[in-house]
Amino acid sequence: MNDERADLDFWSFVDLAGGRLADEFGFPDRLATRLLLTLNRASAIVTYDLESTVHRPRGHSWAGFRLLFVTWLAGPLEPNRAAALAGMSRAAVSNLAKTLVADGMMVRTPGERDGRSVILSLTEDGRRRMLEIFAGQHERERQWAGVLTETEQRMLIMLLDKLIEGRHRFDVRERS
Repeated sequence: MNDERADLDFWSFVDLAGGRLADEFGFPDRLATRLLLTLNRASAIVTYDLESTVHRPRGHSWAGFRLLFVTWLAGPLEPNRAAALAGMSRAAVSNLAKTLVADGMMVRTPGERDGRSVILSLTEDGRRRMLEIFAGQHERERQWAGVLTETEQRMLIMLLDKLIEGRHRFDVRERS
């Protein structure tokens, strides 16, 4: 292995990738590549940190927390609505709900639309545990956000909102 590549870290890899993509393969927009690589990396780091420091120690995955969170705050939901709010597939919600029901945090009750529909809601124990879980989540959120000033936080939210809204300009596939 080339010594130069043995010393790569994420940022030097992003520089290398941008240069090679432009110079060798003719993809000229290095900034777009850097933006999306950085956004993806930041999301992965924060998500892994929250899952490993807050949720796994309490017996849950990040996906399980997301389903609990939307059900806790939005109230009883049909699985397809919970999936849209949590940004996951209907199948993932169905599988997670089985685990959360078995854990005593969630219940499935028959829906009113037809004999096949169900409503997901938290048990009393689920609501109590979500308060404790979110206390840990919120403290970690504050630590992450504290790296930025309040103005920078608002600017980042504004820019991310703009990026998300921009998806309507082209064909974007998404779960929600």
